Amino acid sequence: MDQIRIGAFLKELRKEKALTQERLAERLGVSGRTVSRWETGSNMPDIGMLVELADFFAVSIPEIIAGERKSEAMDQETRETAAAMAEYSRSEGRAGRLKAIGRLTMAFGVFIIISALAIFPSDSSWGAIYAVLGSVFLLLGLYCAVRTVLLKRSLRVLALAGCAALLFGIFTLSDYIAVTQMHQVPRFRCVTSYDSRFPDQLVHKTLFFTVVQKNPGTKEEQIYIVKK
Repeated sequence: MDQIRIGAFLKELRKEKALTQERLAERLGVSGRTVSRWETGSNMPDIGMLVELADFFAVSIPEIIAGERKSEAMDQETRETAAAMAEYSRSEGRAGRLKAIGRLTMAFGVFIIISALAIFPSDSSWGAIYAVLGSVFLLLGLYCAVRTVLLKRSLRVLALAGCAALLFGIFTLSDYIAVTQMHQVPRFRCVTSYDSRFPDQLVHKTLFFTVVQKNPGTKEEQIYIVKK
């Protein structure tokens, strides 16, 4: 492939339409410097731009690559193939960007979850709030990451549901360990109640178990799970 010859041919086609490099660049949505590089042979248009150049100058892509006119009729099949290749290339680029965004969002979500569990004490509701927020980012990132891999919507929904169930299980297990092993109140409690009949205790309810906190804030504090 002779880039100098191709550049000269593009220059000839431009002059036939009585266009300056700047005017042609405006029509194609590129810079005048880019057109200049094509015509000097120092750079080549990508395959998507070849399709646009062929349409604009009413020549075939093989003619552009050969650097001369071979016939007046355009090679429609070649153009359609090139157009399909260009569209595929653009789709691949979009898919790659979507995956990258998904991975970054997932990483951000995991960072928020870990930070929330590490920074806020178990008796602070902010830890649970930020952990849930991080889970939302994690699920959004997962959706973006699997969107180009799992083409069926039902499979994407199933993947998200599985991830949400896994997070729910992890949070529930962390609460159980915190109560039984570390003697802390559950972080992901649904309700905390106080009964005036038992002024020295608080009751924390989760979806699966109930925790009693006796003598909160004192040396005699006790935290344990109540069997139902």
